[in-house]
Amino acid sequence: MRVSANVRIQWLHEELVRGTYPNAARVAERFHISRRQAQRDIDFLKKQLGAPLEYDQHVQGYRYAKPFSLPVALRNENDEGISRVPINPFAAPASGGFTAGDFADADSLIIQGQIPYTATLAIKDKLTVLEMRGYIISEEAKGEYLCEFHNVDRFLCAILTARSGIRIVEPSWLRDKLLHMAEKAIQYNSDTET
Repeated sequence: MRVSANVRIQWLHEELVRGTYPNAARVAERFHISRRQAQRDIDFLKKQLGAPLEYDQHVQGYRYAKPFSLPVALRNENDEGISRVPINPFAAPASGGFTAGDFADADSLIIQGQIPYTATLAIKDKLTVLEMRGYIISEEAKGEYLCEFHNVDRFLCAILTARSGIRIVEPSWLRDKLLHMAEKAIQYNSDTET
């Protein structure tokens, strides 16, 4: 089962904090993804999240050059919950430490769009593949494509409005959300009133 980029970034961060010198090969092996995808995760951590990553040639792995914390809670419906996160981790209080009032329950925060979600789609029609090219990052198997997206609703709308049928292979939470959306649309637009 493929895990989300959120989970991979969190795992990578934890390994860096522990000082295990992770690298793209280790990330790829751990999550059964390509080295190219693993390197994109590392690059995202460094370039987009501002992590002070340094590559150590002697141990052939990455480390933090100075202490670093992930700037926000990274969570989606498929991830395990995170209990408490700083409301604004970029603005530490003048006292130098956070107080209880500076935190919120992660479940009450809506965080979407920073690290892409991933999904595998089965698409048989070549024109539909072209339609979805903005999301497709690789062909996993004949007719199955690995996609990345930042906005769940926009991605599901693209699937619903495609020229031909698209089947969500994984993750199951995304397929369930699509089915729920379709059921609601049918219920609200049926001829019989409830």
